[in-house]
Amino acid sequence: MGTWIFEPGHTEAEFRARHMMVTWVRGLFKDIRGSVEFDRARCMETSFEGRIDATRIWTGENDRDAHLRSADFFDVENHPAITFAGRFTDRIGDTHFRGETDLAIRGITVIVPLDVAWLGEWSTPFWVGDENRGEMRRIGFEATTRVNRHDFGVSWQDELPRGGVVVSDRIEIAIDVEAILVEDLETTGAIDYYREIGALPESRS
Repeated sequence: MGTWIFEPGHTEAEFRARHMMVTWVRGLFKDIRGSVEFDRARCMETSFEGRIDATRIWTGENDRDAHLRSADFFDVENHPAITFAGRFTDRIGDTHFRGETDLAIRGITVIVPLDVAWLGEWSTPFWVGDENRGEMRRIGFEATTRVNRHDFGVSWQDELPRGGVVVSDRIEIAIDVEAILVEDLETTGAIDYYREIGALPESRS
């Protein structure tokens, strides 16, 4: 199995919640560090793990972001990280899988199902100035899920007339992953940069 690290600048988790019963509020987590053990020929042995910096939540509105960081929601002062560790469980197509992950938010861990699509593999050059130091293989995944935020103690709510609520209980999540083969980071010398930014698994850092 190859070890692939998440490329932090191109890996993200987007969530959306229904606001005031009528529209969606979307937010992003961009600072995601982690790795996936993956081999195209042994897909069902795939596993992955990672860490999200919850303090850097972004919805495009500063006051809302501050509220989401507070104890009403993610309580980042006490729980600055969201962590996950998961695996593929079923193959449902040539490039589509079901998986599950142990997702920890606010110190509460819940097993969450995933629908996963493998997007393929590409070899890309690694440039330092005008010098091409070699190729790095990259793979991509998309995953989606839906969670009940109350399962994680994210339970702030306000009521509206006629039984409405300000924030929906169900939260939809979409994840985009770009991952680079660690072997190629070592060959090209790019591993020093990824070590510096803390993107490598502990066994490689």
